[in-house]
Amino acid sequence: QEVDLDERFGELDLRNDSDIPDVPPSTDSTPEILKRALSGLSARWKNWWIRGILTLAMISMFFLIIYLGSFMLMLLVLSIQVKCFHEIITIGYRVYHSYDLPWFRSLSWYFLLCVNYFFYGETVADYFATFVQRREQLQFLIRYHRFISFALYLAGFCIFVLSLVKKHYRLQFYMFAWTHVTLLITVTQSHLVIQNLFEGMIWFLVPISSVICNDITAYIFGFFFGRTPLIKLSPKKTWEGFIGGFFSTVVFGFIFSYFLAQHQYFVCPVEYNSETNRFVTECEPSELFQMKKYSVPPLLQAVLGWESVNMYPFQMHSIALATFASLIGPFGGFFASGFKRAFKIKDFADTIPGHGGIMDRFDCQYLMATFVHVYITSFIRGPNPSKLLKQLLILQPDQQLDVYKTLKSHLVEKGILQPSLRG
Repeated sequence: QEVDLDERFGELDLRNDSDIPDVPPSTDSTPEILKRALSGLSARWKNWWIRGILTLAMISMFFLIIYLGSFMLMLLVLSIQVKCFHEIITIGYRVYHSYDLPWFRSLSWYFLLCVNYFFYGETVADYFATFVQRREQLQFLIRYHRFISFALYLAGFCIFVLSLVKKHYRLQFYMFAWTHVTLLITVTQSHLVIQNLFEGMIWFLVPISSVICNDITAYIFGFFFGRTPLIKLSPKKTWEGFIGGFFSTVVFGFIFSYFLAQHQYFVCPVEYNSETNRFVTECEPSELFQMKKYSVPPLLQAVLGWESVNMYPFQMHSIALATFASLIGPFGGFFASGFKRAFKIKDFADTIPGHGGIMDRFDCQYLMATFVHVYITSFIRGPNPSKLLKQLLILQPDQQLDVYKTLKSHLVEKGILQPSLRG
């Protein structure tokens, strides 16, 4: 009888995609006051107003968090990451709930903590070196950070191996991969978002706002003018919305960058001041954020009537960011649509009425974050004297002296310093 039971479970484990149980449909989380106010409208226009009102509310909240500063933005990114992880993992749990897999949810959240510990520990070591130097407990944690991170992950790995159940092996490894892919999508990308933020809030705001602008304008153009289907994965997406969203996003990014580039608060790298225990954004703006005169190409001179224009160099980079947000960014949404179709669900969750889950709003943002990080490291970032100085201050006195002697010899050879008369 035990053998028969194992064989029966084995057959369940080999089910094909068409036999995957449906995820329960999302519930309508629209507030009752909105339902009553919009009760006389058709379903199409009701969804339009719900999406519009909630979009304005979210944008207003986003501006408030920007006003509160960089630390609150980091907490927002962390909160969104955790919620997106929860939504994706919950889908896996609901689909395979009947298998009663041991430790699946607990291990998933444990791995989330391990990966966050690793990435945020790296950030602390990189950007808060002076703060860490003053605290012996943190020095130990930072010095052995990667070993501790690996040990924590190894513990979870061993627990997973011990939790394997006969006839469920394939499914359990599948869910193990599910968890790790989810971590790759959510945690690593949110870490890149924070890395971009440290380069200057403008590198955080322009990409995110460009994706939001593209999402809104593509929806508006598609709603009013959409006729031609764009892709089968998202039947409601149209070429009219895609093209209209592209031009609107490029114009928005160019203008929005102009206003942000005028303020130190947005363009200066975010740094932690260990004396005041606060994040500061004060600096002499780099050349990217200093007004320059550019010659207008001859073809455009005849149209615009201008021979030259004054603008910030960053505005040229904003065109590249906006172009990616409107042409490649939507493929993150198409990927998410394919994922949802594979598991027969409309949205990742019902957190935001008219929008779905948090992951439904940020499926394009994660792809954008990776692009911005690659763009900065490839075309923007140069040596950072401030960060290098912080790392030098952590060294032991004899190590600092060796660096000083080497640097001095190098400057003497270059003719920048006069050689010392003493031996």
